[in-house]
Order: sequence, then C-alpha cells, then structure tokens
Amino acid sequence: MKEIKKFETESKELLNLMINSIYSNNEIFLRELISNASDAIDKYKYLSLTSKGKVPLLDHDIHIALDKKARTITISDNGIGMNKEDLMNNLGTIARSGSKDFMSKVKEAKEKGNIDIIGQFGVGFYSAFMVAKKIDVLTKTNAGPAYLFSSEGEDSYSIEEAEKDSVGTTITLYLKKSNDEINYDKYLEEYQIKDLVKRYSDYIRYPIKMLCTSYKPKLDKDGNEIKGETVEVMEEETLNSMVPLWKKNKADVTNEELNKFYKDKFMDYEDPAISLFVSVDGKITYNALLFIPSHIPYNLYSENYEKGLQLYSKGVFIKDKAPELLPDYLKFVKGLVDSPDLNLNISREILQHSPIMDKIQENVEKKVVDKLKEVLKEDKEKYSKFWKDFGEHIKYGIYSTYGGKKDLLQDILVFHSLNKNDEYITLKEYKENMAKGQKAIYFVSGENLDAIKLLPQIERYKKLGYDVLLLDQKIDEFCIMMMQNYDKTDFKSITDDATNEISKEEQETIDKVSADSKRLLDNLKESLKEEIDDVVISSKLVDSPLCLSTKDGLSLEMEKTLNEQPGNEEKVKAKKVLEINPEHDLFKAFVAIQDQDDLVKEYASVLLDEAMLLEGREIANKKEFVRKLNELMIKAFSK
Repeated sequence: MKEIKKFETESKELLNLMINSIYSNNEIFLRELISNASDAIDKYKYLSLTSKGKVPLLDHDIHIALDKKARTITISDNGIGMNKEDLMNNLGTIARSGSKDFMSKVKEAKEKGNIDIIGQFGVGFYSAFMVAKKIDVLTKTNAGPAYLFSSEGEDSYSIEEAEKDSVGTTITLYLKKSNDEINYDKYLEEYQIKDLVKRYSDYIRYPIKMLCTSYKPKLDKDGNEIKGETVEVMEEETLNSMVPLWKKNKADVTNEELNKFYKDKFMDYEDPAISLFVSVDGKITYNALLFIPSHIPYNLYSENYEKGLQLYSKGVFIKDKAPELLPDYLKFVKGLVDSPDLNLNISREILQHSPIMDKIQENVEKKVVDKLKEVLKEDKEKYSKFWKDFGEHIKYGIYSTYGGKKDLLQDILVFHSLNKNDEYITLKEYKENMAKGQKAIYFVSGENLDAIKLLPQIERYKKLGYDVLLLDQKIDEFCIMMMQNYDKTDFKSITDDATNEISKEEQETIDKVSADSKRLLDNLKESLKEEIDDVVISSKLVDSPLCLSTKDGLSLEMEKTLNEQPGNEEKVKAKKVLEINPEHDLFKAFVAIQDQDDLVKEYASVLLDEAMLLEGREIANKKEFVRKLNELMIKAFSK
C-alpha cells in the first residue's frame, strides 16, 4: 500500500531553495549520487565481512543508464540498500545532513549574488532535484521486502512495497525540460556523463559502468571487414580509473606515469622538476601528490593566479583549488590532497577554519621543505634551477612571517657569494668556511652581481679573506633583516657604517687622521648636509678613494626598493655616510687645500657624485657634475 508523507518544514524549505535558486553548478548531482552508491557498497562489504557468512560476498559495481526517449538517468548499485525506516530517515528528512547550516549559507550567498557554493557543500541525494522533476528510488536490503520511494520534490513523497530481485538501490531521475537558462538535455549525452564521472568520481574505488556507443568495422557474409564501413554497437565501458595514482605504492609508479599524470592534470607542457608522494596515517589521515613545476607558471605573478591544491575526500573530487592547503610562499606548488577525514558536506567557510585543513597544510609545508632539503643535498644543479625560478618565494616565506619561518626555511636558502663565483652557497657552508677571527656573516646588496662585485667596500673583505654574500634580489635584505642571525652568528652589511672589524692600532690611526683633518671633514659635511648625514675617515677601503655607507640598517638598495612600492607616497631616506680612504691620493689632495674652505665646499659635490657612481647609483645633477669635472681637468692641464 502506497503511503503519502509530507516533508518536514525545514526539508521543504531547503528543497525549494535548491530547486529554484541554485543553477550554477547543478552538474554535481551525479557526483553526489555516485558517492552515495559507493558508501552503500562500503556498508554492504563491511556487513558481509562481519556476518560470519550470513551475508554473501558480491562483486560490486555501479551502473549508469541513459534513456533519451524517456528522458531518464538511472544510477544503480548493489550496496546495502534501505528499508522503509531508512528511506524515511535518510530521504524524507534532509535535516539529517545539516540542512540548517546549508540553508543559511545558501540564503547568504543568494543575497550577495553569489550562489555558486554547491561544489563546496555536499548536499547528497536531494541535489538531484536540481536537474530532475521526479525521482524514483527502488531499494532492497539483504533482509525484508523492496520499497519504492518517489517524489517530485514539492511538499510530499510516497513509499510503497515493490518488487526487486537483488540487493541494492536503483535511482531513476526524470529530467526537467531544457529552457533558455538551463540545458538539461546535455545530461542525456554519453560524452557528458563520461566527462562528469572523470572529473568528479574518477577515483571511486568501485567500477562505474555504462553502455556506450562504439563503432566497429562492418563485416561481410564471410566475416571479412568491409573497407570504409562501420556498424554502431553498444558496449559496456568502465568510466573511472578507480585506483588513484597517489594511493598506489610509490615503488609501483614510474616517472613516466608521474610526468604524464602531472601534465594531463595540471595542463603543463613540461615534466615537473620535482614530484613528491605523501602518505600520512595517524590522528589525521591523508594522501597527497605534490609537484614543483620545471618553469615559472606563465600567470604566477598575475592578480588572477589562484594558489591551492585539488581536494578530494575518499577519492571524490571536492574542490579544484583549496588555498587553505598551501602557505602563500609555496603558491607555485601544484598537486592534490585526498583525506577520508573530510566530509563532503563541508562549506567554504568551514574549510577556511578547519583544524584538519590547518594540520594538513602544516604537514604538506614541512614535506615540501624536507624534499627541497633532499634535492639541495643530492643534486645541487637541479636545486640551483629551482632556486632561480622560485627562490624569491622561499625568502618571502621568512620575510612575510616576520622571521616566524626562519627555523623551517633557513637551511634551504642559497646565495651567490664573493668566493664562490657563480655557484650558490648555503648559510651552513658559509659558516663552516668562515675565516679565523671572523665575527659575522657579511653581505652586500645591489642591483645585479656585476655591479655588486665592483663596490669599493668589498676590497677590504677580499684582503682579509672573508667571504661576502652577494644579494641581488629586492627581497634579499628584507629576508636577512627578519632572520637577524644564523646559528647564533649575526648578519652584517658591509655597507653599514657600524660594520667595522679592525685592530686597535688601525682604529687609533683613523682617530688621529680624523682629528688632523677635522676642518676638512666638517667643511665637507656642511656642504653636503642636504644629502649626507656624516663624512668620516674610512676603515673599509683599500684601493678606492671613497664609498657610501648607511646608518640604522636601511641600505641604499632597501631605500630604492621601498620607494618603488606603488602607493608609497611618503618616501623613505637612508642615512648616508661618505667614507674617505685616508691612504688615497685624492684625500691627500684635499688635505692640502683644507684651509681653503670655499674651494673645499665648491668641489664637495664631486666627491659625493663619485661615490654614488662607484655604488652604481644615479647622480642628482649630471650636468653640474660634468661642469665641475671639466673645471678640474682644465686647471690641471693648464699648469
């Protein structure tokens, strides 16, 4: 006898929202129904394994059938099935799957004009009403009669006893008619169903089968092929691959398989530089397959670039880009995560604040860094290529966290250095090779390596045999600034006026020269007070006549970088110090005229411009510099 029952108020409201308000992602209905079928098979298998032989073992699969004439899609499984009570609880009461929360999300999204949230919130069986005007569910458990559940998704449903030969559930969807807004007919096409299964349910562990059209050569009466003629046949195909690559034993997966998977999945034309299997089984369980591209993605620095890993739950596709799974500095990493601990009934907001997602991100981050350490140790050439492409991002990881990631990342940092030519050096290698008596890790920054190597300050460090890190990227100094030290050894810029490794005797000599030439230094300082904070006798120079240093940790390169930032209206200014080599003939020439205050002041700007040029910087007034230089040459030549 057929029983007619009313949906509960809350279920009715949700049905109305789904049927009338959510159009943008109605294709996920098939994912939801296949996932339910897979769960039903899981439950049957568990029951059969624990029933001591009372429930027979079966070969399980899921079938899809299309009927264009009747406009139906049928999804069948031989899983556990449902009895009458199950139907009422699971299908008659949508609230069982958290509909209150879901309804609030739908209403909120609708108010904001963004109703594309279905893909991030599993809605189970009732998602089918987005495409179906009526749904029949024929189901049978291992014990008891079969039942037919039927509903048109309005305010009621019916349940009655029915005939079914085997255990399991068959769901028949009667598709709505297409209209100007939505094309429902496409779901009756084989290619569309194949595409949806491949996209959302490819890794369901049971075969998903469907009768599909194929064409075979036509044969004559003797069984020979007739050239150029074919005949249409219907053959059953398995639409899904079932076993995900990331669930296989790593030893059973070839590099060719990995590379093909990466290129197909992430639409790249080159093999990945680095591949990484991750399998974690503990308080949180997940598998991941991660890739570092062999080149910079074309849109990595675009505003439209989306970071994130693909997200699966038990092999069922949830989301294409889950940014919650990657820290910003690893946004170039491609891959996916599959965790049985995540429920399909999960919203974007829940993902963003999920402790499970936070834990997975933390673990993924550590696995990637550990893999980079391994590559750095075993294949320096490969790591160097990676560093040229993505090294800035690693340094950004330290800078953007105000040094919070220092301990995690410091041993995968590499730099060019004075003694290493074109090779990279790690901070560990630098420290291990520090000269006897060296007190700090020295660095210097500039626009490019060639310009940096010509800086006059480097001369003294060459003479002492000290190595110097050569920082040629804008992020470098900011990263070093946040780190402060490595393994308890401080970083020091050789262009900072406070960086001064000299003997007591050298300092006494500098103090005496400074006192003897006080008038000269004061005149130079007064003449250059708009551009320079101090003029001093240098301890850094060997052959060069002068150089510029800075105070308080803000270098000329940092000054330039900060002032180039868009929207930075208030310009910063480094405190500059003009340092003069007391052993150079240029200084001795100025000492000779230090009593001629006007002459010293007249040519003070030439010293500053010369120092700027030696630093590879632009000078303020090129025309004035040339004029004064010409005057000096004319005077010299006329003698």
